[in-house]
Amino acid sequence: MDKGEPTRQVEFEAMLLSRHGHLFGSRGRSADRHLERSAYTLLSRIQLDGPMSIGELHEAFGLDTSTLNRQTAAMMRAGLADRIPDPEGGIARKFRITERGEKRLNDDRARCLSVLEGLLDDWDPEEVVRFASSLQRLNRSIESLDGRPWPRP
Repeated sequence: MDKGEPTRQVEFEAMLLSRHGHLFGSRGRSADRHLERSAYTLLSRIQLDGPMSIGELHEAFGLDTSTLNRQTAAMMRAGLADRIPDPEGGIARKFRITERGEKRLNDDRARCLSVLEGLLDDWDPEEVVRFASSLQRLNRSIESLDGRPWPRP
């Protein structure tokens, strides 16, 4: 086998996986019932790290502040997050997840897990463990290259 062939297969399969994101995201669903991908990701990070300022979100995601301002404004309009004074006394206000945001995030995560459980139902449990470990390793390599590690529970 050509040394580059496995890498080409990973690239191809990653492309296909991103194509199937609609199975987990809100595309084609009511925005009132399912979170947009950006809200799901931002709220997941805030859920892990606690309240975060625009500057901290910029550091975590590498997104420009105008993008983050649009995304956080949409989350606030939807009642998913609110702004609070920095609990540690800093000047910047921080975004925290609201009870409604926590419920919607947890509901979406449960739906996503249900879809995944169905997809992996006929896999051997050890295959699932190996697959999860490989995905984590790939993500950690990307995070290391990008310089933005993601906290893990």
